[in-house]
Amino acid sequence: MTSLPLTSLVTLLVVLLMFVTALNVGRARGRYGIKAPATTGHEMFDRAFRVQMNTLESAAIMLPALWLFAGFVSDPVAGILGTLWLIARVWYAIAYQNDPAKRSGGFGLSFLVFVGLWLGALWSVVKVILH
Repeated sequence: MTSLPLTSLVTLLVVLLMFVTALNVGRARGRYGIKAPATTGHEMFDRAFRVQMNTLESAAIMLPALWLFAGFVSDPVAGILGTLWLIARVWYAIAYQNDPAKRSGGFGLSFLVFVGLWLGALWSVVKVILH
C-alpha cells in the first residue's frame, strides 16, 4: 500500500471544515429562528448556509483531484496545494460571512489550486495511459 500521509491529513482537515460549516448553519438556525427545512430567512443565516453549500460543492470536486494528484504526482506537493486550498476556503468562509462582496479572494485562490491539482492529475494520468 502506498502511504500518502499529507494528502490524508489534508482530507481530514477538509472534512473538519465541512463539519464546522454545518455547525455554523445549525447555530444560525437557532440564532435567527430558521426552522428546518427552510433554507432562507435572515440574511446572516443565508450567508452561513451558502458558505456551507459552496464549501461542500468545492470540496466535492477538489478531493478527487487532490487524491489523483497525490497518487500520480506527489503526496508532498498535494499536501501543500491542499493546505493552500484549505486556507483559501477558510478565507472565503470568513469573508462571505462578513461581507459577501469580499469573498472573491478566497474563492479565486481555491479555484486556482483546484485547477492546478486537476491539470496535474490529468497530465499524469494521460502520461501513464500513453506509455
